[in-house]
Amino acid sequence: MQSSKIASAVSRRSFMRLAGVAASMPIFTEAHFAYAALQSAPAAATARRTRPAMPADAVLINANENPLGPCTAACEAIAAIAHKGGRYDIDGETAKLTTTFAKQNGLKEDYISVYAGSSEPLHFTVLAFTSPTRGFVTADPSYEAGMRAAMIAKAKISKIPLKADYSHDVKAMVAADPNAGVIYICNPNNPTGTLTTKEDIIYALENKPKGSILLVDEAYIHLSDAPNVLDLVAADKDLIVLRTFSKVYGMAGIRCGFAVGRPDLLAKLQPFGQNAMPITGSAAANVSLLDPELVPIRRKIIADTRNDTFEFLKANNYKYIPSHSNCFMIDTGRNGQQVIAAMREKNVFIGRTWPIWPNVVRVSVGTPAEMAKFKTAFKEVMDAPPTTASGHDPLANIAFPQLS
Repeated sequence: MQSSKIASAVSRRSFMRLAGVAASMPIFTEAHFAYAALQSAPAAATARRTRPAMPADAVLINANENPLGPCTAACEAIAAIAHKGGRYDIDGETAKLTTTFAKQNGLKEDYISVYAGSSEPLHFTVLAFTSPTRGFVTADPSYEAGMRAAMIAKAKISKIPLKADYSHDVKAMVAADPNAGVIYICNPNNPTGTLTTKEDIIYALENKPKGSILLVDEAYIHLSDAPNVLDLVAADKDLIVLRTFSKVYGMAGIRCGFAVGRPDLLAKLQPFGQNAMPITGSAAANVSLLDPELVPIRRKIIADTRNDTFEFLKANNYKYIPSHSNCFMIDTGRNGQQVIAAMREKNVFIGRTWPIWPNVVRVSVGTPAEMAKFKTAFKEVMDAPPTTASGHDPLANIAFPQLS
């Protein structure tokens, strides 16, 4: 009886500690990294997470947003339900969304947790399964948010370079840390837009360190023909899959996403909190899922625009990484930060660089008109001599809090 009381007290203390950490820690998103990169070095050090004032005619292809925005049905659903925003999901929109997604993907509903985007469950998963004795393994380059959460958890971080074909080197990843708690695979990868095969993901799942989980980020899965791994979740494997409506569905500013996994794995995320969903986000996401034409039509629109840009890059002998996503990377052959700054002077805002490839910049796919402006500005920048301006990376100065 006494031991039970002690265990209960310890559990309560652990819960309160984790809840306190969740309340005080920043949730880093693609928007945060993109906007911080626009700041001066002192401003970036404050980890500002809002977009600064932008010129009205600015070309914004720096944050992997979808300029198409929510589909018509989603906009109509938002307008129809907005007047009920004074209540917490009075009509059960989040439950409806969960049911729709479960039916479409052959999942039980308790295998799905709905969040306002996929950033929260990404952070919470890393915090739940890593620690000073359980490491975090990621590709390099890849999406940075998981590493930031691992820093908070004081976990060992292992960054494994991508293979020659820009896929994840899963054999090196599973061998990198015998005490890993999380192996993170973003597929298609951000920032390269490249694919890792399902066979490789299964290899990682079957050969990962004992007690670890695979965290598969499928934020960009709808933009490619890559098979998803939700069937592995349904088979009760040791993985959590992330989904978001911020990309192909055009809802980055509306916020909705999923963590998908076994109930016992999802339960470990709960101590970090889970806000009530905005009813607008749940309603818009549900009708978006119910539109069978939305994904294939948008995938084609984005692919056509992306491939047209690739033709321009090829014609001008610019080196780029072929992508299956709404972003791609260009090797500028010079300091990438200087190229970004020069493009900004022309009112074209492109994405950031990664430390492993300081000369390579990421570009998001905009509208055909936006990409036409990108082409003109990029050629002008590349035809000019390299600048002597500072190549400082503003993200390098951001102070990330640590878990105590």
